[in-house]
Amino acid sequence: MRIAVHFADRVGIAQEVLAQLAGRALNVTAVEVDPPHIYIEAPAVAPAELAELRAQLLGVAGVDRVEPVAMLPGAQRRLYLDALLDAQPDPILAVDQDGRVVVANQAALAAAPANLVGSTLAAVIDDPALPGELLASGYRLPVREVLIRGEPYLLESKPLQESGGQVAGAVLMLHTPSRLGERMSALQNYDAGGFEAILGDSPAIAQLKQRAARMAMVDAPLLITGETGTGKELLAHACHAGSGRRQQPFFALNCAALPENLAEAELFGYAAGAFTGALRGGKPGLLELADGGTVFLDEIGEMSPYLQAKLLRFLNDGSFRRVGGEREIRIDVRIISATHRALEGMVSDGRFRQDLLFRLNVLNLHVPPLRERPGDILPLARDFLARACAQAARPALRLSPAAAAALQANPWIGNVRQLQNVIFRAVTICEGRQIDVADLELAHEADPVPEDGDDSGAVASLEQAVADFERKLLQRLYREYPSSRRLARRLGTSHTAIAARLRRYGIS
Repeated sequence: MRIAVHFADRVGIAQEVLAQLAGRALNVTAVEVDPPHIYIEAPAVAPAELAELRAQLLGVAGVDRVEPVAMLPGAQRRLYLDALLDAQPDPILAVDQDGRVVVANQAALAAAPANLVGSTLAAVIDDPALPGELLASGYRLPVREVLIRGEPYLLESKPLQESGGQVAGAVLMLHTPSRLGERMSALQNYDAGGFEAILGDSPAIAQLKQRAARMAMVDAPLLITGETGTGKELLAHACHAGSGRRQQPFFALNCAALPENLAEAELFGYAAGAFTGALRGGKPGLLELADGGTVFLDEIGEMSPYLQAKLLRFLNDGSFRRVGGEREIRIDVRIISATHRALEGMVSDGRFRQDLLFRLNVLNLHVPPLRERPGDILPLARDFLARACAQAARPALRLSPAAAAALQANPWIGNVRQLQNVIFRAVTICEGRQIDVADLELAHEADPVPEDGDDSGAVASLEQAVADFERKLLQRLYREYPSSRRLARRLGTSHTAIAARLRRYGIS
């Protein structure tokens, strides 16, 4: 039985209480004194004997209450502390001032060598210099990478100080790259949706979602093609969310945004001392952080030949080496890549490896440009309009009929991204409650097309060149198919889109 004795504090009262128990020849296995309580564990005391024992203890001067308790406070704290530590998925160690392990959770016991508790840090960490550095710095070292039984961890140290300021030891937390990846991915992609985030009700988008949902569940490399601004990364997010890896990290790398050496370090990580300015303990790359999840390689066509070869090796056997490293790292990651380039043509020109294309293009999706799905223009515009009004803290605006017609007639060379920019700019400059054609500033998006026969070559923009080509194509075909419906069937698009373009270019 466990009892709590409540008393008025005075010198010698604890000794007198214990003397009463000794007089009864009771075996006391634990005592905790925490004024105004004495907690006692005496297994031989039966519940029927409690009344007699209570009366005897109440005879001690200063004792005013004796009650049974389920557990001694110290034992309860140890139980909860062990449960709290074991609930942590990352290894956690507590060491004393000499660097000897005092406490370890289950994750640490599983990761470290046998007989962890009582061992020194030198016997645990594969870095003979680190224990001395920790002791010399008072356990105040910046986060660095260490190896335990050949596996990488990021070590974080929290000193434990006595009331006088003397360091009595430290709590060491060890984070695996994959666990860090989960946290970073959760922060970066907390609002990334699935296929419901892909807006549009056109047949082309409905077919794309249906095909993508089937491919999302197949654990194989996926290549997404489409023009710039069509939403390839959004589709990659949706495919990850619809896959069996949905609970694991998702990371994206734009291959066109970084030079070769930085892109390699970002994707594959680097070892300690790999180059000037590198973190002292090395750094895991996106592949390690995403272990078990998905890595999205945007603009894969911009990847250098050297990185193409390194990526090909990883796709072949699932292993790689960090920059400047010698250790082979094997992980499980799904690769989703995207490009707006014609990779087959780049293969013919020798700018992209054919064997890498075969490895990336196991599954493929093509995102149609916005001009091929004109029925999605207004729904997208209204959604962007609501978002822009909320972001700019403006009351809800609406599109005038003329503005809606102008949006549908625009070629949208920049696709969904261009439409989003046009709407946001219109919300910013509009002074009324309705967005009109002038607020859209579509003239800045596509300059006037030069007249036929103007061979000056003064093309102001890509939009102008495409609009010029589109106008001439429609003028030529309209002679053979002199109705918007017949011409729409000939070009494989909707009657609404053709009618809008004919009006725009004045073709009749």
